Amino acid sequence: MSTMAAAPAKSSRWWLPLVEGILAILVGLMFLTSPAITSVSFVFGLGIYWVIVGVADLVRIFMDRTYWGWRLFNGILGILVGGLIVSGILGQNHPLGTAFVVGSAFTLLVACLTIVYGVIALIAAFRGEGWWPGVLGAIAILFGLLMLFNVWVATLALPWSMGIVLIGGGIFLIIAAFRMR
Repeated sequence: MSTMAAAPAKSSRWWLPLVEGILAILVGLMFLTSPAITSVSFVFGLGIYWVIVGVADLVRIFMDRTYWGWRLFNGILGILVGGLIVSGILGQNHPLGTAFVVGSAFTLLVACLTIVYGVIALIAAFRGEGWWPGVLGAIAILFGLLMLFNVWVATLALPWSMGIVLIGGGIFLIIAAFRMR
């Protein structure tokens, strides 16, 4: 009985993070080897996903009235934005243009969030939480400003950044899967 308590718990679903890790690495490699095609496919898939989630939110209003205002807002927004992406209007009916517009919006969002994170970290450093949050905060602010003032360059680098992150995350998931096993 004591040997069972010392052994780590095994999971019967260890293969799920393994499959996710393999898929993440494959998609990451696709972003690195064919960034334009993969970006267009990814953004088109995102548009379809938003339309489906938007319709699902609207349908859920009739099944559950809690938070109906947010569901109505999310449903309409999902259908509108997803529809704009799928139709190609955002990129003037050019798939790569649509991918670039969506990527630019994502880059702007990440840049602003990075600056906010940096400011919060600097405030924490000045409140006495040490110098390390201040250093990370300053780096975050500089990185956010760099992205903000070079949105086009940052957007063009986005597929390669996503590829690297997906490959790294995939490796992490595979390691986690084998540890679960």
